[in-house]
Amino acid sequence: MANLASNFVGIKSPNPFWLASAPPTDKAYNVVRAFKEGWGGVVWKTLGTDPPVVNVSGPRYGAIHAGDRRLIGLNNIELITDRPLEINLREIKEVKRDWPDRALVVSLMVPCEEHYWKDILAKVEDTGCDGVELNFGCPHGMSERGMGAAVGQVPEYVEMVTRWCKQHTRMPVIVKLTPNISDVRQPARAAHRGGADAVSLINTVNSIIGVDIDTFSPLPSIDGKGSHGGYCGPAVKPIALNMTAEIARDRETRGLPISGIGGITTWRDAVEFMALGAGNVQVCTAAMTYGFRIVKDMITGLSEYMDRHGFTSVDEITGRAVGNVTDWQYLNLNYVAKAKIDQDLCIKCGRCHIACEDTSHQAITAMVDGKRHFEVIDAECVGCNLCVNVCPVENCITMEEMVGGVDPRTGIAVTGDYANWTTHPNNPMAKPAVVVEPAE
Repeated sequence: MANLASNFVGIKSPNPFWLASAPPTDKAYNVVRAFKEGWGGVVWKTLGTDPPVVNVSGPRYGAIHAGDRRLIGLNNIELITDRPLEINLREIKEVKRDWPDRALVVSLMVPCEEHYWKDILAKVEDTGCDGVELNFGCPHGMSERGMGAAVGQVPEYVEMVTRWCKQHTRMPVIVKLTPNISDVRQPARAAHRGGADAVSLINTVNSIIGVDIDTFSPLPSIDGKGSHGGYCGPAVKPIALNMTAEIARDRETRGLPISGIGGITTWRDAVEFMALGAGNVQVCTAAMTYGFRIVKDMITGLSEYMDRHGFTSVDEITGRAVGNVTDWQYLNLNYVAKAKIDQDLCIKCGRCHIACEDTSHQAITAMVDGKRHFEVIDAECVGCNLCVNVCPVENCITMEEMVGGVDPRTGIAVTGDYANWTTHPNNPMAKPAVVVEPAE
């Protein structure tokens, strides 16, 4: 089997799968159970200081389900740990003593004054843990108190607090970023300037999961009232992948280690994050949905994948896809692909035809020679891929590259140089050329 050992900013673990700072890492009991199942590390649930945190005793979670009740999104209104600081610190020290080969990082969130950070860093460092993660991402409850996302949304604060922490501890400092911002590169750059050893992302997305349309209370409902919370789970994975790639390919943060978070449920998800620049991954919602044993499948799947591809280290995966991420204007407009329907697999449901007929380009037949038959009309197909996505049968509809064909958007033969469609003379909406340097 491949060697899954991870060395993330000097923090060693037997595999790159960590549990993210969240309810599953709130106490020694949970963390020990996780380590027994094989998790490579944990980020202990966020510690704070006075005033003490009081969590709600009613519903803390709301969910979005697929039609089969599979959980695809989870919203939470839980705050940071409400357990006494001294108890958390004692348990952290005991767990690290008993599990020296596992990564144990402690998440922190205190008021934006230097003495608070200096004080808690000294206490945490005394536990013997491997590093700290600065929680600049939590979008609810604590942000209203000037912490969490309220700090993460202001790059100057991110840089300032990061610099304080680097001055007051020898431990690696990981900065956890909020997705609730227009350009995630700005706080990442600020963390880098402040001396951060790494960044982790994404934290949860600000959200209201739903409304009870009988009582008109936002969900989850606490005595008839509701509040915005943090959205996580498989539904946020595309957002997290994009933000990870943006930091990995940004000139100012190139080489800054990234811990990927957001909707990771399988080993494939983990590989995608690592390919886009993450050195390891953190998991929460999947563990809360299926239990800690899911890491066994992640370990086995990643190991077999690495063996198939000849990878001897997880570091060989990190960043392999970053060079293939570019801005839209640099895509190859000579490339044309069209849908093809496998008639042997087609169940004649007609979903592809309806989707294409009503909302796309009328490129799929419904009847041929008086019989129900679905087939792509190449001359009308623009390769949008919608039919592939709505088809209920896997691999029934596929996209095939067309060589030397005609682009149906323009009627122009697929030859020549369409280096930049926004300025190409054949584009009736062409704009004056603007030199834009692609991200590397």
